[in-house]
Amino acid sequence: MRTTAVYAGTFDPITLGHLDLIERSADIFERVVLAVAQATPKTTLFSVEERAAMAREVTAQFANVEVDTFNELLVKYARSKEAGILIRGLRAYSDFEYEFQMALTNRKLEPEIETLFMMPKEIHSYVSSSTVREVAQLGGDTSDFVPAVVQTHLTAKFAG
Repeated sequence: MRTTAVYAGTFDPITLGHLDLIERSADIFERVVLAVAQATPKTTLFSVEERAAMAREVTAQFANVEVDTFNELLVKYARSKEAGILIRGLRAYSDFEYEFQMALTNRKLEPEIETLFMMPKEIHSYVSSSTVREVAQLGGDTSDFVPAVVQTHLTAKFAG
């Protein structure tokens, strides 16, 4: 039985779509590790420490969700956490090609680790962290896209 799942990403910032997948994963698995990527080809708005802290605040309501950071191959990290499942979110068909490629690569590297694709609720399917960052940077209201605690961090980041 695979009772531990890893949901990895940059979470810059964590959105309501992410939170939807976390909540549903927490209902399915005994333990969910929300793994915040340290190294990323993307330029991040928040440091890895800030992203992990926000994730901890947002997931504090779930007893079986832990937040960690990682800086290695995802499958190697998952193995260190004794996880048998990788959770990956798909918002739109455009996400599929990249995620499919990554899932096959991960399977080749660690055949015993499965990838589970999940879609957020329709209301969150168009929301991405990059869109949230852009709206916030231009002074827009992101409260429909992110948890309240994240909204507070975004407002503080762009204050002044």
